[in-house]
Amino acid sequence: MSAAADIVEAIGNTPLIKLRGPSERTGCTILGKAEWLNPGMSVKDRAAKFMVLDAERRGVLKPGGTVVEGTAGNTGIGLAMVGRARGYRVVIVIPNTQTREKKDTLRLFGAELVEVPAVPFANPNNYVHVAQRLADRMGAFYANQWDNTANRQSHIEGTGPEIWAQTGGRIDGFVCAIGTGGTMAGTSIFLKSVRSEITVALADPYGAKMHAWFTRGELAVDVEGGSITQGIGQGRVTGNIDGALVDTSFRIPDPEAVAVLDSLASNEGLMLGGSSGVNVAGAIRLAEEMGPGHTLVTLLCDHGGRYQSQLWSPEFRASKGLSSPDWLTRGSDIQPPLV
Repeated sequence: MSAAADIVEAIGNTPLIKLRGPSERTGCTILGKAEWLNPGMSVKDRAAKFMVLDAERRGVLKPGGTVVEGTAGNTGIGLAMVGRARGYRVVIVIPNTQTREKKDTLRLFGAELVEVPAVPFANPNNYVHVAQRLADRMGAFYANQWDNTANRQSHIEGTGPEIWAQTGGRIDGFVCAIGTGGTMAGTSIFLKSVRSEITVALADPYGAKMHAWFTRGELAVDVEGGSITQGIGQGRVTGNIDGALVDTSFRIPDPEAVAVLDSLASNEGLMLGGSSGVNVAGAIRLAEEMGPGHTLVTLLCDHGGRYQSQLWSPEFRASKGLSSPDWLTRGSDIQPPLV
């Protein structure tokens, strides 16, 4: 009998899915790694697992202990899931701008939430700094997904090898956005170690500084304005970003990412979160640069259900100047006949 010992062991080994529309458009094979099929429904389950197990091995997290983290949501959900499975209290500091769905899921997993205003990282009241101070005061384990390289290691040991095996080594390009940097750094480090010719591309939303960093070594915002995407977009070189092997970079505006998401939902039955739209848009850009016949892989980071009240709300989109497909604006309910 083959069975995972617990929910933590079930994290990883997500399938690759051929993205038909992007592949036909570019003449390449564009594959998306279905990370929403992790038990906590996002790629961040991987980092959560490795950070907790690493803390246990180092003796900084003991039975009955507490985990504290500052997160835009998905890492917190992963930590809450892993924490519940392993008997820990989990306290999450989250910006109050994050979706209701993420907050509800965190509470469902038993996490205790501290909601704080969304302010820049330079502000001492930024959620990351608040989480670190709270952990110090509580004597808790501060997960610190930004600089804790157990995050990156989860992709060196998991995501990268899985992609290599699933493609049979026939991969020409890898595309990923940066949030903490763990996914990009870990996956790129592994893939380059087995085939240095693989092109690694960053897909960066507007308002982030990583495009400038990887193209000219400067932390700068090239285009004014921000993005509706959550969990990605970085303004500093974190401990996980340091050492990432990035060859090229694309800036992806929200309308481009949203158009990709709408097409995947309408034509391929894939309902995804905003970072997946940025990733796939970046993969399309890289495929167009490389030319037909190449195989590219990107990450489908989480499910769109986490963003129903924002990204997948016509009213929210309209407030941001973004269009909505007809099926989203008209709804799909059928009224019963009058008797």
